[in-house]
Amino acid sequence: MEARIGSKLKILYIVDILRKFSDEENPINASEICEKLNDFGIRAERKAIYDDIENLILYGYDIIKTRTPRAGYFLASREFELPEIYLLTDAVQSADFITPKKTRELVSKLEAMMSKEQARARENSIYIEYKNKCDNEEIYLSIDTLRLAIETGKKVTLKYRTRQIDENRKITVKEREFKLSPYALIWMEDHYYLVCNNEKYDNLMHLRLDRMKSVRCTNEKYRHFSEVCDYKERFDTSDYALKTFNMFGGELCEIELSCNTKILEQVIDRFGDKIHIIGVEDGRFSFRIKGLISEGLVGWIMEFGGDIEVVAPQSLRDMIIQKIEFLEKMYSNI
Repeated sequence: MEARIGSKLKILYIVDILRKFSDEENPINASEICEKLNDFGIRAERKAIYDDIENLILYGYDIIKTRTPRAGYFLASREFELPEIYLLTDAVQSADFITPKKTRELVSKLEAMMSKEQARARENSIYIEYKNKCDNEEIYLSIDTLRLAIETGKKVTLKYRTRQIDENRKITVKEREFKLSPYALIWMEDHYYLVCNNEKYDNLMHLRLDRMKSVRCTNEKYRHFSEVCDYKERFDTSDYALKTFNMFGGELCEIELSCNTKILEQVIDRFGDKIHIIGVEDGRFSFRIKGLISEGLVGWIMEFGGDIEVVAPQSLRDMIIQKIEFLEKMYSNI
């Protein structure tokens, strides 16, 4: 009975063997496939392996027969190609909101999509900087709960942690409880944020997921976003992210900036290549956008010094001036 069951599963094991033990640089021949099948308790002849591989090719598997660097077969196409797996593993490793434990688990799952030799070669180039990784193992449950709440239009409750320095100069954690209407999840500046409304106020707020604990979906209908922002029919997450700087909230205004042409690439990186340029003169260009007036925007503008000038609104110019005056006063007192 076991032999018959193994025989029925043989072709699936062959796919698994090709996936794990073959690639373009490391083809595997029929005899080796037979040996590995034997490890699973399945007896097979080489001729049967040839027939099974032909059937797999007819079904749609991209299995290549080759004679270099040695005679054998390899699985040429996978769910993810090697450069895609490298890209995804690098993204997982660099994301601060993914805990060290989850980082190892996700990287291991991605490596399972490679052949054994490819994964072994990749190990030598993997380095994970753990000191900046968060330690909140609830984050994946939080993501799932928030996703469900957004899809079903329900409020959520959660505990939110922030750090502070106590009277003994020790860093401590303060917890606050919130009931929120969730609207969108945004990954920005290497952090995952929830865009939501605190039922006590009439605006949007941003909270980092790695600081959340005990996220629970309630049966209470959420407050519609049209009551606290300009979106009416749909909360446009991509548009909102474009208007937001470093996830600071603020008043939505039309902003005109004059920039040195040498930072055109940085401007396009931030706003996209669809910006409407309204003037080019003396090595500078001007354009208008809609954005949230905030400390985040002020900080971004000041990173470029004289290469960016705020033309309008005056309120943003005043914020820049006040920041410059504050810094001048602070450093002149040294």
